[in-house]
Amino acid sequence: MALFDLPLDELHEYRSASAEPDDFDAFWSKTLQEAREHDLDARFEPVDTGLSTVQVYDVTFAGFGGHPVKGWLRLPAGATEPLPLVVEFIGYGGGRGLPHENLLWASTGRAHFVMDTRGQGSAWGGGGGTPDPVGGAPAYPGFMTRGIDAPENYYYRRVFTDAVRAVEAARSHPLTDATRTTAVGASQGGGITIAVGGLVPDLVAIAPDVPFLCDYPRAATLTDRHPYREIGLFLKTHRGRTEDALRTLSYFDGVHFAARGSAPALFSAALEDQTCPPSTVFAVFNAWAHEDKAIEVYDFNDHEGGGPYQEATKLRWLRSFA
Repeated sequence: MALFDLPLDELHEYRSASAEPDDFDAFWSKTLQEAREHDLDARFEPVDTGLSTVQVYDVTFAGFGGHPVKGWLRLPAGATEPLPLVVEFIGYGGGRGLPHENLLWASTGRAHFVMDTRGQGSAWGGGGGTPDPVGGAPAYPGFMTRGIDAPENYYYRRVFTDAVRAVEAARSHPLTDATRTTAVGASQGGGITIAVGGLVPDLVAIAPDVPFLCDYPRAATLTDRHPYREIGLFLKTHRGRTEDALRTLSYFDGVHFAARGSAPALFSAALEDQTCPPSTVFAVFNAWAHEDKAIEVYDFNDHEGGGPYQEATKLRWLRSFA
C-alpha cells in the first residue's frame, strides 16, 4: 500500500476533531476510585523456566471490579536492589505469552512487567490467561464495540483500569523502583500506554509504537482494516447510532489522555500503516502535553512500524530516564 494519509508536513500540524467529554476527568477519577476499593492483592509466584539469566514470576492482581488479572514479572537473575521498571502492554488479540518469551527488557538490567489483556490472548503468540467476566450489549465480533452502548459498560474501561492497576502491582514488588517506571507497548499496547500516561502522573517516560485506540472519528472513517472496521460494521447494522457510539468512544480516545500526559514520550508512526493510520498517531503525538516528546517516522512501513529498529531506538532513548 502506497502512502494514503496526509503528507508528512500536514501530519505534524494535524489535530483531531474528537470532542472531549465535559466529565472526562470525573469519569476516570470515579472509575479508578472504585477499582481501588478492592485490595490490589498482588501475588508473585516464581516460575521454573530453565533460564539462567532471568527470573520470572507468575503474577496475579486485582484489576477492574476486583477481577483477577495475570502478568509476568521478569527480573535479571541475582537482582538484590530495586531496579528501573518497564511495564508493557500487548497488541490486539494477544496475551502475555509464555514465561520464557520477551526477554529484551530484563536483559537490559531492568525489571519488566507485562500485563495480560482480559478476554484476549487467543489470536496470536503464546496465549493469555485472563478472562473478562463482564457481559455486555450486542456487539460486533471482536472487542471494539463491546459495551459501546455507554461509557460505563465499554470494554476498554476495564482494560485501561487493569493497566493502571498493573503499574501499581508491578511497583509493589520489592525489587522494582517505583520512581523509575516506564510504560511501553505497540498497537493496542501503545494505546493502553497512552491511557496510562494520562492516568498515572509520575511515570518517568512512555514509549507507544504505532498506537491504536486514537482519534476514533477519523480512524473509523479512514481505514477499512480491522480492528477499527469493527466500529463501522457495528454502525452499518445499528443505523442512526453513530453519535452515541462516538460519545462512548470519546472517553477512551488517546487524544484526550494525551492532553494530560505528564511524562517524556517517544512515539513511532508508519506512513503506510492502514491499521493505525499515521494521522491518528500524529493526532495523539501533537496533543501530548509534555514538551519533551519525539516521534520516529517509518516512511515505507505498514503496521509493523519500525520493528527491531524502533526497539534499538527505545533502548538508546530510555538510557536518559531509567
